[in-house]
Amino acid sequence: MHKLLAVAAAVFTLGTPAFAQPTDILNASYDIARELFEAQNAAYAASGATVTVNQSHAGTSTQARAILEGLAADVVTFNQVTDIARLVEGGVVSEDWASEFPNNAAPFYSFPAFLVRAGNPKGISDWGDLAGDGVQVIFPNPKTSGNGRYTYLAARAWAVEEYAGDEAQIEAFLTKLFANVPVFETGGRAATTAFTERQLGDVLVTFEAEVLSVRNQLGADNYETVIPSVSFLSEFPVAIVDKVVDARGSRDLAKAYLDFLFSPAGQEVAAANFHRVQDETVAAAHAADFPEVRLVTIEDAFGGWDKASEEHFADGGLLDRVFLNQ
Repeated sequence: MHKLLAVAAAVFTLGTPAFAQPTDILNASYDIARELFEAQNAAYAASGATVTVNQSHAGTSTQARAILEGLAADVVTFNQVTDIARLVEGGVVSEDWASEFPNNAAPFYSFPAFLVRAGNPKGISDWGDLAGDGVQVIFPNPKTSGNGRYTYLAARAWAVEEYAGDEAQIEAFLTKLFANVPVFETGGRAATTAFTERQLGDVLVTFEAEVLSVRNQLGADNYETVIPSVSFLSEFPVAIVDKVVDARGSRDLAKAYLDFLFSPAGQEVAAANFHRVQDETVAAAHAADFPEVRLVTIEDAFGGWDKASEEHFADGGLLDRVFLNQ
């Protein structure tokens, strides 16, 4: 009798959903990447993949916190390394995540650029203009958005060059720039909405990919793009959330999906959606779509992410000195 019960229990256990092969994964991504990943997921399905890729979008700092609090994302496609580092510290992503895919696990990149209204009525041409009297600037909160954090770093990099490293002048410029922001949205897409739909501000600072997409969608007769003299290389890293895929049995599905982003087909989708890509052939085919720009890197300008996080983004850091003194 006991043997029969044991066999029955084993059969029941094997038939429960816990042992079923997953047919879907969740990608937790940054706020303005909705259209990009709608296109990526459609192309992935067209390639023969049968997995359903569900999406979650918010500021990457918000996404990282949600995953640490239990959001079961199989993969992350973020726009800054620091939030993946938070997931490593939280024990949900492996320490060697950056070596699991090419280019330090960044399939594409962008940088902060400007979107202004038709005719550029405030004459915005470079970072210094954003601190001018009577100029209202829209960009997301650096505390909650990688997009906003890159804007801060790009503006500071320009100021370091402009003021020859004089910290007092750098902070004065950044304080004025932050004071010119009428509202800090939590993510990049909310900032775009504030600028385009609510008609707030004179200039939107966001990733070039978003700037070009908005101009394309809403018309060059309504908006103009401005590429500053220097900006900040903004790489968009991806990673498998090990804790989730190991629990769900979805590791192979997660890896195959992220591999697709690095493939020529995935790179073509990214480039067509105004992201600069790593594949040389695809990049060359879209070269006319992207103006030349000088980009500084986190290593050259700020000594790497660890140092930048400690000096600029920790509580009481250099960001707080210009952000909280409004």
